[in-house]
Amino acid sequence: MLDRWLAGGSEKQNGSPRETLSLLDAIAITVGIVVGVGIFRTPSIVAANTETAAGFLSIWVLGGAISLIGALCYSELASTYPHSGGEYRYLSSAYGKDVGWLFGWARLIVIQTGSIAILAFVLGDYGTQLFPLGPYSPSIYATGAIVLLTILNGVGIEHSKGTQKLLTAAKILGLLLVVFTGLVFGSASHAEASTVSAASSSKPSYGLAAIFVLLTYGGWNELAYLSAELCDPKRNTVSTSIWSIGIVTTIFLLANLAYLKGMGLAAIAQSDAVAAELMRQVAGQTGARFVSILVVVSVLGAMHGTILTGARSIYAVGQDFSAFSILGRWHVTRQTPIPALVVQGLLALLLVLLGTLTRTGFETTVEFTAPVFWFFLFLTGLSLFVLRWRDPELPRPFRVPLYPLVPLPGQTHTPLR
Repeated sequence: MLDRWLAGGSEKQNGSPRETLSLLDAIAITVGIVVGVGIFRTPSIVAANTETAAGFLSIWVLGGAISLIGALCYSELASTYPHSGGEYRYLSSAYGKDVGWLFGWARLIVIQTGSIAILAFVLGDYGTQLFPLGPYSPSIYATGAIVLLTILNGVGIEHSKGTQKLLTAAKILGLLLVVFTGLVFGSASHAEASTVSAASSSKPSYGLAAIFVLLTYGGWNELAYLSAELCDPKRNTVSTSIWSIGIVTTIFLLANLAYLKGMGLAAIAQSDAVAAELMRQVAGQTGARFVSILVVVSVLGAMHGTILTGARSIYAVGQDFSAFSILGRWHVTRQTPIPALVVQGLLALLLVLLGTLTRTGFETTVEFTAPVFWFFLFLTGLSLFVLRWRDPELPRPFRVPLYPLVPLPGQTHTPLR
């Protein structure tokens, strides 16, 4: 019975992806992945490395612009080569199946499962602040979240879409409440003149600030894995990119404006939990507790979207390599790759166990995943140039404007979802 379920049902049930995702679904998934924990963690680092409020805000605008450039590059690739394997498909086409296989393997055991485990540990830390479950509380929360969200994705794409839209809407509404609180009730007495340095003890570094801003914007590349299931992908791929980055940039700018209004640049730089500190000033511990709940919701949304897209790349590898054909099974009724979801979930749970044993779960998984992700994201960016040269006659529904000048700034990026 289990074998049949893993294989996606009977032979008759083994199908292929259908165009079931609307533009709104794709935007909800992409925004839900990008707006994770970064906006609650990185503003203090950015503030400490920028000398003025204007510089602090401008670096977030720059991050949005670079993210849009990267997303437009992926839009050209996704609309030209629509495939559930996303980056795996582009790398295989540009450099051969050996490189594609290496990426698919790395994404399976390092990149995507590592991202899921990182998010799970963050959820565990904040869940433990709300309701402690003993000495292994963070790991218990992390394990439960991975199991629950993997099951929800396995139930079917309709449930996945609904869950993602609900979680994305909840986190956006929660962030807007933080924005409203900071802009309306923020104390002007805490605000500083825009010329006051936030990092008096160290020399400001706009380069370092930009790195952490780009970390916060990371995750937009996951839209590549939706192209085979996106209705009218030739048009909606680029629309998803523009709308998603536009929404995320607006939210991040408003949040940082609220932080500035409510706390000032120096106070932001000195705070480890800027949103919680802002809400605590206005609503006491109730406000800080609200932020903890909001972080949990944000992480759940990012995890759910990451699990959804991650299974698509594993499915694509199973389609191309007979030794892993079980992973290339697609449940035609549920419209989801169940075996890929199960294997991805099990590997993510192993990483949670590894993090638990080392007692530095978050740091261990970040060190484990980041270098590999950077390397393959850089190769994917270069594949745009390779495939333009290799397939000059192939119809391209969307072309990156001002090629090759525009794509270049978008080649260095990594996610902190």
